[in-house]
Amino acid sequence: MPLTFTLDPAVTPALRDGILELWTDVSNAGGSVGFVAPVSRDEIRPELVRHLAQMAEGRTRLLVGRDEAGRVAATAFLTRNTHRLMTHWVWLYTVMVHPRHQGRGHGRDLLAAAEDAARGLDGIEAIRLTCRGGHGLERFYASCGYKEVGRVPDAIRVAPGDDRDEIVMLLPLA
Repeated sequence: MPLTFTLDPAVTPALRDGILELWTDVSNAGGSVGFVAPVSRDEIRPELVRHLAQMAEGRTRLLVGRDEAGRVAATAFLTRNTHRLMTHWVWLYTVMVHPRHQGRGHGRDLLAAAEDAARGLDGIEAIRLTCRGGHGLERFYASCGYKEVGRVPDAIRVAPGDDRDEIVMLLPLA
């Protein structure tokens, strides 16, 4: 079944807890979303609070995908660039699909919904994101229309002796 996507849903305790569960499960399944397994909800909670604070300030927008049972199954955060010379593109952060929903095309659906959301923002001409090397994520994003525009070797230290490239991807909206 397809996911149902909502931009800027009301942030309720249930939504907050659903995002926290998603983020924890994705991280513990090996997902590249800012943490390294094993990780607990308590470790992720402060980062989620930062995202929610940015939403309250109007700098970040939340895109949520829900499954047929109404559970949070996917998320992405679109953040406006605060540099006055770069306000024509947005960052896409914390792109996640729950492991139980992976392999069904929901990642592509999430990126398409994020693209639609970005196109609806005044003055936005592109989406930028970064991903961690070593997982083939750049191939997935490329298959969705993103182009690799930069790479910082060994920028992400997953563990001592395990450094990964930070890969910058861009999706022009024009």
